[in-house]
Amino acid sequence: MSETPAEVAPDPRELQIKYAKAYLLQAGPSGVSLYDHLSALLSRILSERPPNALETLEQMSAELHWSRLNRGLDSLRPLPEDPPTFSKAESLRSLFSRGGGEADEAEGDGEMTDSPLPNLYDLAHLLQQGGVSIGQDETVRIALAMKRLTDTRPLQYCRFWGKILGTGGSYLVAEVQFREGEDEEVEEDAEEEEKATAEEEEDEEEREEAEDLPPKSTYHPPPVVPREDNGAGANKYVYFVCIEAGAEWIRLPPVTPAHITTARKIRRLFTGNLDAPVITYPPFPGTEANLLRAQIARISAGTHVSPLGYYQFGEEEGEEEEEGATRDTYEENPEFEGIPVPDLVESLSTWVHHVQHILPQGRCVWLNTAVKSEEEMEEEGEEEEKEDEEEPEPEVGPPLLTPLSEDAEINNTPPWTAYLSSTHIPQYALAVLRSNLWPGAYTISGPKKFENIYFGWGMKYSPEGYSPPAPPSPQLEYPSGPEISEGVDPTVEEEQALKAAQEEAAAAAEEAEEEEEEEEDEDDD
Repeated sequence: MSETPAEVAPDPRELQIKYAKAYLLQAGPSGVSLYDHLSALLSRILSERPPNALETLEQMSAELHWSRLNRGLDSLRPLPEDPPTFSKAESLRSLFSRGGGEADEAEGDGEMTDSPLPNLYDLAHLLQQGGVSIGQDETVRIALAMKRLTDTRPLQYCRFWGKILGTGGSYLVAEVQFREGEDEEVEEDAEEEEKATAEEEEDEEEREEAEDLPPKSTYHPPPVVPREDNGAGANKYVYFVCIEAGAEWIRLPPVTPAHITTARKIRRLFTGNLDAPVITYPPFPGTEANLLRAQIARISAGTHVSPLGYYQFGEEEGEEEEEGATRDTYEENPEFEGIPVPDLVESLSTWVHHVQHILPQGRCVWLNTAVKSEEEMEEEGEEEEKEDEEEPEPEVGPPLLTPLSEDAEINNTPPWTAYLSSTHIPQYALAVLRSNLWPGAYTISGPKKFENIYFGWGMKYSPEGYSPPAPPSPQLEYPSGPEISEGVDPTVEEEQALKAAQEEAAAAAEEAEEEEEEEEDEDDD
C-alpha cells in the first residue's frame, strides 16, 4: 500500500507576503487600493522612463491620483458626492465675486458715501474686546452678506442685530429701515387687507340672504387687537434673516399683538425653517417666521440699552408731553461727552432703555378695544347700547429712556450684570453689560461708543420649570332658571284641586260673558 505524503508546513515568509499583499489590496473611499496605485505608477515609470525617476515620483503619483478624481461623465463608476465643505464654498462664491471694469469701480466709489452699510469690522473689533467674538471668517462673510442686502434694496438704515440659534440652522438677523415711500410691500399689504375685508362683507351678505339660517349664537368673541402700523411701536423696524451668509435674505412679516401675547406663554426652540408649523399650547397663530419676529421684538424691547445722555428727546416732544401723549421718538445728543467706564460698571442708573416697552396687550401704545364704531353700534341694536359696560383701565408701561436701575428682579436675581472686559489692564477696558433675563444679549460700551448684540437661542430665562398654562374652564351650556329647570311632579290631590280650580274659573268666565251679552241686548232694545 502507498503511503500519503506528510503535509508540509507553510513558509512564514510566504505568509507575510500574502498578508502584506492583502493589506495593500484594501480599497479606500475612492475605490482604488494602494496596490493598484503603485502598479499603475510603476507601469508609467517603466513606460516613460524619466531621467530622474526618484525626483519625479511624487509629482507623477499626484498626477495619477488627480486624474482618477477628474474622471468625466463617460465613466461607468458613479461619481462621489461633494463633501459639505465643497457645497458650502459654492454657496459663498457669490459673496466674493465682483464685476470688473471702470464702470463698476465708479459706481462703487459713489455708493460709499450714501450706503447704509454698517462697519461690521469695527463692530467685531469692539465685540472681541468685550469677549463676545464672532470670529474673523464669520465677520467677513456677514459683512459681504449685508453688503448684498444694502445694494439690492432701497434702505435708509441697516444694522446687524445678532444671531438666533436653532436645532437645524441658525438665523442671521439684520435690522433695517426703508427710505420714505420706497417700501413696496407696505402698499401690497394694504391692498390685501382691503380685499380681505371686502370678501368678508360679501360672505356676510350671502349668509343673510339665505332662506334657512341657523340660530345665531349669543357668544361674542373678544375683539381682535389690531397691529401697530409699519414704522411705529413694535413694527418700527423691518427685519431680514438668512440661514447662513451667502443665502438669500428673507423679510419677516410684521408682528401682531396676538403673536406677542402667545409667544409669552410658550417655549419652543427654532428649527431653521421659517415655514415650519409651531405646534404648542396655547396654539400659536402663525409659522416659525411669525414666532421669530415676535421674539425679536421682545428681545429688542428688553435688552437694547444705551448710556445715559447718549439719546435725548426733541424739542417738539415737550409740547406733546404736556398734552399727555407718550414719547416714542428720540435723537442723538450732539453734546454727549461720554461716561467713564468705571461709572458704567458701578451703577445701572447710567444706562437707559431706548426701545419702547411692549405692554401686556401686545402693543407699545395701548388701544381701547371697547370703543366701537358707529356701524358696529347700529348692527348691535339699541338694547345693547343701553347696557352700561365698564371701560377697561388703560395699560401703562415705563417710558422711553428709563434707567435700568428700575428694572424688576427675577427671584432675587438682578436683571443685569455689569463688569469690565479686562481686570488686568482696567485703564483700557470696556464696560460689558449682560442681560440675565435674555441670556445672549450683550451691550459693550466705551466712554462714547456702544453696541447692542444678541447671540442666543431666543429663549427667555425662566427660574422655574416650564409648565403649559391650564385650559380655560368650560362654559355653561344654558343659563339656569325656573323657566328651564325641571320641577317636582305634583300629587293626585294637587292635580284634582288644580283641575277643580280651572273648572270653576272657566264657569265664572262663561257666566260673566252671558251677563255681558244680556246687558248688550237690553241696551239695544
